[in-house]
Amino acid sequence: MSNGTIKKVVADRGFGFITDERGTDYFFHRNELDSTLDFDRLNGGEQVAFQIQQSPKGPRATRVSAA
Repeated sequence: MSNGTIKKVVADRGFGFITDERGTDYFFHRNELDSTLDFDRLNGGEQVAFQIQQSPKGPRATRVSAA
């Protein structure tokens, strides 16, 4: 698991971005959040833990949970 911070949430589109401890940004979709997080209440700056998965468009965050 990696640790990071919610950078941006695009609520009307159902996705956002997480910045890890090294400054790399990862896309995440609301379906990747576990039960500890409510997408509709996410704000920038929240600490999260996540796994990195390779996708056709590059690495993305999966299994996102509260840190």
